[in-house]
Amino acid sequence: MNNSSDGTKPEKHKFMLFVSGMSVKSGHAIENLRIICDKYLADNYELEIIDISRDTEQAVIHQIVAIPTLIKISPAPRRIILGDLSDKQKVLKILNLSE
Repeated sequence: MNNSSDGTKPEKHKFMLFVSGMSVKSGHAIENLRIICDKYLADNYELEIIDISRDTEQAVIHQIVAIPTLIKISPAPRRIILGDLSDKQKVLKILNLSE
């Protein structure tokens, strides 16, 4: 992650992770994303986990068609990843994070 040369904090990473109950894939996605965020973003991220079985309106608003789905809100560009996030290298590349 790049540090700003003017001394300001880099923009916080914001994610929305859509899951369905506590399915196995949803559980794996939550665990895999937390591991990645804790290692590569330290305390510089916000993660909102949305259970579409309880909040169907959010699924409609964000046009969720598969579960689990991760949406990176910021920093731009917005990115969407489907699946349990088990391919760490692919996730890091899509989220523009470096090893």
